[in-house]
Amino acid sequence: MSDRIDASVVTLRDVAVAAGVSISTVSRVLDERTRPSRSATAEKVRRIADELGYRRNVFASSLRRGETATIGALVPRLADTVMALMFEAIERTARARGYFAVVATCGDDPEEERQATERLLDRGVDGLILATARLDDALPASLRERGIRHALVLRTDGVSPSSLGDDNAGGYFAARHLLDLGHRDIAVVTGPSFTSSALDRLAGATRAVTEQGASLRPDRILSTGYGVEAGVGAGHALLDTDDRPTAIFAANDNLAIGVVSAATKLGLSVGHDLSVVGYNDIPLAAQLPVPLTSVKVPFDQIAASAMDQLFHPTPGERANLRRFMPTLIPRRSTAPLAGR
Repeated sequence: MSDRIDASVVTLRDVAVAAGVSISTVSRVLDERTRPSRSATAEKVRRIADELGYRRNVFASSLRRGETATIGALVPRLADTVMALMFEAIERTARARGYFAVVATCGDDPEEERQATERLLDRGVDGLILATARLDDALPASLRERGIRHALVLRTDGVSPSSLGDDNAGGYFAARHLLDLGHRDIAVVTGPSFTSSALDRLAGATRAVTEQGASLRPDRILSTGYGVEAGVGAGHALLDTDDRPTAIFAANDNLAIGVVSAATKLGLSVGHDLSVVGYNDIPLAAQLPVPLTSVKVPFDQIAASAMDQLFHPTPGERANLRRFMPTLIPRRSTAPLAGR
């Protein structure tokens, strides 16, 4: 018969007695929210806790602090790979800091967003991370007025604590890459106008073109959704004509994949007849038949910063808005303009 104590009745006191240390020392060593100590005493405490089968009661210890050790994350939809990647980064960061992350979706509908937020708050989450901010959204202002701990990711309303990629720089990198390849007739397919990400990526692309002494034609700028089908529609609108652009910057990879699909159906060769740049660098981008040039967003940095804003805020307006530099990843979907 095993001498292992039943884990359901092993307490901090049991571990402390077996290790010959105080209960407070055991509690400190086994607190998942703190950086693990590598001292001999800490290693001994962890080893004995494991041998005894001790399992920390996160719920009980959190209630003693008036917390639940739970973070609520709100995204438009998990079917969107970008939002799934963002939540995974939030979950990894939360877990590393001793928190559990739960997710809710709202489909980019303001009323659904409000209801989902209230459901998360009803469950006592210690803070909210929202990837749903709209420029016309009243929710962040409401959270600020109510004193609810929250941070925005990927998008910002310009006021609430926000962590996101530098979308203006990313749009600039995408358009500048196409310009450096000799393209001058460039189109931009951007996302919904109620998102800061769409507006900033377009602004960055416009800045790059303007620096070259040119301008984006109004009919070369399409504002649409962020899904693949929206990209297909935009691709047909831009390419099913004799007056088509030689290059397209799509403001996310789903849109770019839709554009590529439309181009293929119209008999165009991506990387030869047409250059396409996407955004976010989702895992599928590198695996497409013609690997997609994309702008890589640092999701883990954004998630870690959002957690810092929740629990270790830095005073000051500038600290409230944190932008992280994206990286252009060139692949075969872009090439020098033919005949250059």
